[in-house]
Amino acid sequence: MIKFNIMKKLVAYVAVVFLVLSTACVDEVHFGDSFLEKASGSTVTIDTVFSNAEYTKQFLTTLYAFQYYGLPYVNSYSSQGAPYQESNDIYVGKPCMLTDMYATNYNFGLKSSYLEGSHTSNYGNRADKWHYTNNRVWEAIRYAWLLIENVYSVPDLDTETADQYVAEAKCCIVTRYFDVFRHYGGIPIVDHAYSGTESSYDMTRGTVEECTEFMIGLLDDAIAVLPWEPEDPSSDTGRWTKAGAMALKCRILQFVASPIFNDDEPYHSAAASNYAVWLGGYSDEWWTKCKTACEEFFTELSANGYYELYQSAGTRPEDYRLAYRSAYALQASTEILHSVRHFTTDAYKSAYYVWHQWMSPTIDSNSGGGLINRAYYPTWEYMCMFPWADGTAFDWDEAVADDSVKNVIFGYMDFDGSSPSYFNQTRDPRMYEELWCNGMPHSLDWTTGNMSGVFLECWVGGTHATTSSQLQSGCFASGFGLMKYVMGDDYLRKFTQWVTLRLSDVYLIYAEALAQTGNLSKAIEQVDIVRKRVGLGGLDDCNPDLNLTSDKDALIEEILRERCCELGMEDTRFFDLVRYKRADIFETQVHGLLIYRMLDGERSETPWYSLNAKKRKAYPTEFEYEVSPWTASTRLWWSSGFDPKWYFSPFPATEVNKGNGLVQNPGW
Repeated sequence: MIKFNIMKKLVAYVAVVFLVLSTACVDEVHFGDSFLEKASGSTVTIDTVFSNAEYTKQFLTTLYAFQYYGLPYVNSYSSQGAPYQESNDIYVGKPCMLTDMYATNYNFGLKSSYLEGSHTSNYGNRADKWHYTNNRVWEAIRYAWLLIENVYSVPDLDTETADQYVAEAKCCIVTRYFDVFRHYGGIPIVDHAYSGTESSYDMTRGTVEECTEFMIGLLDDAIAVLPWEPEDPSSDTGRWTKAGAMALKCRILQFVASPIFNDDEPYHSAAASNYAVWLGGYSDEWWTKCKTACEEFFTELSANGYYELYQSAGTRPEDYRLAYRSAYALQASTEILHSVRHFTTDAYKSAYYVWHQWMSPTIDSNSGGGLINRAYYPTWEYMCMFPWADGTAFDWDEAVADDSVKNVIFGYMDFDGSSPSYFNQTRDPRMYEELWCNGMPHSLDWTTGNMSGVFLECWVGGTHATTSSQLQSGCFASGFGLMKYVMGDDYLRKFTQWVTLRLSDVYLIYAEALAQTGNLSKAIEQVDIVRKRVGLGGLDDCNPDLNLTSDKDALIEEILRERCCELGMEDTRFFDLVRYKRADIFETQVHGLLIYRMLDGERSETPWYSLNAKKRKAYPTEFEYEVSPWTASTRLWWSSGFDPKWYFSPFPATEVNKGNGLVQNPGW
């Protein structure tokens, strides 16, 4: 076993001024070093907190505020009204920028430490993809155990409510544990609240199996108590439910069953005897456990209902696109199994959300606008993952070689003689929600699904791209712009939430577990449920050359691709690549796309809209393309290969050097 010293941060009373709500609407209360700030001239102690049902409820609400919120809203070390977590810091960068889905040109912390390869275990702030001590994990765990250990002493709190509070607190412990576990592997198992007066805080670092059993055990306890759905959606949405807990169980088992832990060989040569990062060999039992957890979830879903994939109101491509958008963006979506929100506003009343606060997302038709630069640029590789609108596979080489196809790769306009009247989506409707592409109108109506507004000119010299793609800077640096969780004007005043778990993800987890346990046909059925929501044909029917009903590896590859299309910018791709030890993808160069407008057979770096051509002729219909290597921020992995140490974060050297037995992750 590996010894670990729990940092003082774990046991110290937590200094938090709680100004935001992450769950049910309750009165605001300030929690300070003695749990509550002084009120009415009195010093409030832990006994006071748990002597009153309302204080206890608000203490639980504070615990919810410590959950991971995957959208950047902090641009300084101040709390800005919420418990500061470095993962929320805009200057750190999201792990998705390390994958083949997005490129960046901004000097994020991850750019220098990961992309340029300068990272060491001596890291400070804003350097690791998940700072071990700066994400409020240990405070959250301590808060949760304090509630669990004291809630039954609250005199005016009935036992049934206390049971539910305990169940919710256990879910909060698990979600925080898993946040760290997937970045570091096995971590210390904290199963009670420390008082701060213990003589020693030495603990053993749990093995992969021990940590998994700990998390699953707490979830099973919670599942036995929690209601399946929010009892009052108007006030309880965002609180842990049985459905959310069961879905989280599926996700944890998916991660543990994957090759990063569950393989005949450890991911790193130095990990052979380190069972905090390796199970010691492969066992199909883990995939069976994952499959069983998914089956239990869907049995409960069949019996209880309420949650369902958000379906389109019509059969037009834009109807399917609106259904997909509504599924993750609307707070009332019954596809969302668990979400986190911070109820205060940025400059556009969209909740804590720096992508909207930094710059206007408006596409200004007068100035050309396009102020949607968030330095996460969808790559050419990501665009190619999306199939055609009928679900058939998209092949770039085939598309550009066919003169009748190459000009409609992103869609095309109907023209009524004076202006474009309709944009025809030729690709998977989800593509238009994940990335801004050439020709698409910038706005989608939330009720009808109709598209309107400025038609994006992403070609070199176009009104919106100008020289962005040539210089690999600006709003369309890769030839595409970021759409997911941005949406231009469409997302203003919508009170952004972070979706922790969605029903579509559980279908895809189930598909993966079925494929890994040999039931390929049923696995395809689960994928098809997700594809059908956006109007795509069946996965096997649309890919007859892949032999998906007999080739497990090919099917797994398609499931991973489908997860990219369905779960973009939701922290999925990075961990999928880690789970499957995909060094081959991490070390492969990514690309942008140079789009050229063709006039009379020649490339023309001229705009269309700003020359008032809209009133005289149709939107351009002929283009040429150059797939261009991304050079604005190269990655060490592309030239030197991918060292497997990068799969997991290093523990801070300051913790390792305390000499209390903490063994560093391999390679660091």
